Amino acid sequence: MPALTRQLEAEGVGTIVVVTDEPEKYGAGAPFARGVSVRHRDHLDAVQRELRASGGVSALVYDQTCAAEKRRRRKRGRFADPARRSFINTRVCEGCGDCSTKSNCVSVIPVETEFGRKRAIDQSSCNKDFSCQNGFCPSFVSVEGGSPRRGKAQAAAEDRFAHLPAPQLPTLERPYSIVIAGVGGTGIITVGALLGMAAHLEGKGVSVLDMTGVAQKGGAVTTYVRIAARPDDLSTIRIAAGEANAVIGSDLLVVAENAIMTRMQRGVTRAVINTNRMATVAFIKNPDLRTPWDAMEDGLRDAIGADAARFLDATRLATALLGDSLATNIFLLGHAWQMGLVPVTREALYRAIELNGAAIDANRRAFEWGRLAFHDPASVERHARPVDTDMGSDRVLAIDLDAAIARRVDYLTAYQDAALAQRYRTLVDRVRAAEARVAAQGTPLAHAVARNYFKLLAIKDEYEVARLYTDGEFDRQVAGAFEGDYKLRYHFAPPLWVKPDKVTGAPVKRSYGPWMRHALKALARFKGLRGSWLDPFGHSAERKLERRLVADYERTMAELERGLSADNLALAVEIASLPASIRGYGHVKHKSIDAAQAREAALLAQFRAPAAREMPIAA
Repeated sequence: MPALTRQLEAEGVGTIVVVTDEPEKYGAGAPFARGVSVRHRDHLDAVQRELRASGGVSALVYDQTCAAEKRRRRKRGRFADPARRSFINTRVCEGCGDCSTKSNCVSVIPVETEFGRKRAIDQSSCNKDFSCQNGFCPSFVSVEGGSPRRGKAQAAAEDRFAHLPAPQLPTLERPYSIVIAGVGGTGIITVGALLGMAAHLEGKGVSVLDMTGVAQKGGAVTTYVRIAARPDDLSTIRIAAGEANAVIGSDLLVVAENAIMTRMQRGVTRAVINTNRMATVAFIKNPDLRTPWDAMEDGLRDAIGADAARFLDATRLATALLGDSLATNIFLLGHAWQMGLVPVTREALYRAIELNGAAIDANRRAFEWGRLAFHDPASVERHARPVDTDMGSDRVLAIDLDAAIARRVDYLTAYQDAALAQRYRTLVDRVRAAEARVAAQGTPLAHAVARNYFKLLAIKDEYEVARLYTDGEFDRQVAGAFEGDYKLRYHFAPPLWVKPDKVTGAPVKRSYGPWMRHALKALARFKGLRGSWLDPFGHSAERKLERRLVADYERTMAELERGLSADNLALAVEIASLPASIRGYGHVKHKSIDAAQAREAALLAQFRAPAAREMPIAA
């Protein structure tokens, strides 16, 4: 890096700034060019503004090891692995996506809950970059020490592994073609390498063709494996259209692409597909992204036949059983082998795993769990289920409108008191009755009001954030995800003493140690002050705006009730659903409020238009 700055200086660059995530690694005697300053990457925006205003040619040199490369080196013990991990309190999370905006990371994954789409960290693929914590949100904590909790179901199933029946492996009268498809950084190429080595160990002909493109992490990766009885039987390494005998798909989105679909053919291809809905780069940019997962599954069934396609949430099962989502692809390999889709023996695959030299025991266990998941899926689900229950009660979705209302009545009672819960129920019941008068069936408007009015009432102010950290459920979630001796560090921007960034003007979060939990517990006890003149937070512009939004929503719903008809019901549902787009905290929330209010004005104008046309014109 110092040599690079000297080269830039020699070529005439006037102002040079090095930005890095580790400025401390450069001592005072580092041989940089004259005048070079070294700044932390947190100051990147300020540095860019400074260089924009400087005269002459300037250079900004960003020094940071590739995050995916860091993870690879850590697995091999060649890079420092900090005993620290990010974790999200999903109940505090508003699903605004600011953490994804700050980090541009696909390890920040969506989580569907009863109270909307939230975020979580995939601990297995996390690169420990920690830039996600810069999102303006109090839901992030750092877990210092300990380690991700590993699956503990292995001992209970060892005897089942030993008695699994051997499948009928494919014959090799002609070359056998396998397509392995998924995303970079999850082990797609490793699976291809294991198959190639296993076939080689058995003296068979084999070719392995990896197509990675620029997919270091998160992009599509495809591996073509062709296995024949003898090397001379292989004349090409590519798999032509309609010639795939087997497809092992770890990502449904990649498998459904035309490049993979064209390799399949009904009567020829059989497939095992992971249905886990992995975050995509598009999700980073659009937190409301809805991917047509069901349509893609149906398309695969149509292409090769329903009996030839097997779907399972391999990521969820592998993570629950083995404590690591990166075990997914070996789990799928075991599943495919037990289905009879892989023309090499189990012994050869075990030897290939051993020769690979990485996580030998874990990979063998993942392979066996995959086999058992095909032979006895109910047993595997029973072993995996105890881990899933640690994810929080919000993950259990209400089955109907009455259940959704009851959940929210209970929540509002705990949030404030029974009076607030009754205020909520009264409006929902009123709208429900109005809708019943104009709609023959269904309750879309009541559903919209039940969810969105609740969202406005249960604002995540200081008291609520404190309650959601200290009522015990978050502690259970953390304990379900981590084990060992760990402590939590909180990342907050307390409104009464936070300082804004000098460049952007946005509040800057600070870190607080484990003592903060005691402060949060004390703060939660004062929720009775909420909204009163004694509330020290209630006089802020943000809290006043939030209370005004509640009153505005109540007035709007009253107007919708009066003017509701079968013709404008769909429009009323859209208006009632607008609070769902209001997300985040502070300045992030303000932006979404502005957008929601602009949209509401346009929709209300449409709702009122028929009434305006029917009004008599004054003489």
